[in-house]
Amino acid sequence: MNVTLRRKKILDLLCAQGTVEVKALAEELNTSHVTVRNDLTSLEKEGKLERFFGGAALPALMRMPVASQNGLDRELAVNQRYQINDEAKRKIAAKAAELVVSNSTIIIDSGSTTHLLAQALADTGNVTVITNNLAAASTLAGIGSITLAISGGVYRNVSQSIHGHKAEEFFDGVYADIAFIGADGLDPKKGVTTFNEGYNVTQTMAKCAKTVVILADSSKLSRSGFNQVLLPEQIDMLITDSGISSEDMARFRSQGIHVVAV
Repeated sequence: MNVTLRRKKILDLLCAQGTVEVKALAEELNTSHVTVRNDLTSLEKEGKLERFFGGAALPALMRMPVASQNGLDRELAVNQRYQINDEAKRKIAAKAAELVVSNSTIIIDSGSTTHLLAQALADTGNVTVITNNLAAASTLAGIGSITLAISGGVYRNVSQSIHGHKAEEFFDGVYADIAFIGADGLDPKKGVTTFNEGYNVTQTMAKCAKTVVILADSSKLSRSGFNQVLLPEQIDMLITDSGISSEDMARFRSQGIHVVAV
C-alpha cells in the first residue's frame, strides 16, 4: 500500500473511531510501527490529527457528535468535512474556478468546498474576493493579484467563518458578479438548507450577486438541514459531481437551475 492510500486509510479509521493506536494500525495496514508513527507525525503537521502516546485522535475541532434523525444531520466541523468526498469537492472547486474571470468581483461563502475554490483561484489575476470564510481568506492573503475584503462579525469556530449582524451589514449593498455558496443540504423543492444558525449572512450574499452558484457534492442532495437558506428560484447554477442521479438532475433543471456535473 502506498503512502497516500495508507494515510487515507488512517484518516478514514480516525473519522469512524475518533482515536487510533499505533499497534492496531500496524496490524491493519500490514506495516511497521515506525512507518505508522511517521505517518501520524506527518498528518499531525497537516493539522489532521493530534498525537498521543501510542496513538492519535481527531483534533479537538473535529470531536463532535454526528447524529441522524428523520433525515436531519447535525453540522460537522469544517475540518472534518475535508475528509468527506474530498476528490469530488476538489473537482467541483476547480470547475467553479473556471467561472471566475479577470476584473470580476466574487463572494465566497463559508464551507470546505468554497475554501477549496479559494485554493483553485491562486493563479487567477485581478479578482476581488469578498468573504466571511477565514480559511479562504488565509489562502488568498498575500496574493498580489487578488483584492481581498473580509467581513466583520462573530467568529464561529465550527465553520471557521464570520456571521452575525455585523457580517450581514458588511455584505448588504455589496455588488458581486458571482456568489459561490456552500450547502449542508440541497433539494429541488426546498432549495439550500443548513445546520448553521448563522445562515442569514448567506441570504444577504445571494441578494448581492448577479449569479448565485451552489457548490455541493452529490451526498448533499439527499440531506436536509434545519434552516432554509435559499429558495430554488434564487439559485442560478449547481456544480456537483457525477454521483448525481439523472432523476435529481432533471428535477433541478425543471426549477430553472443550470446543473454542471464533474
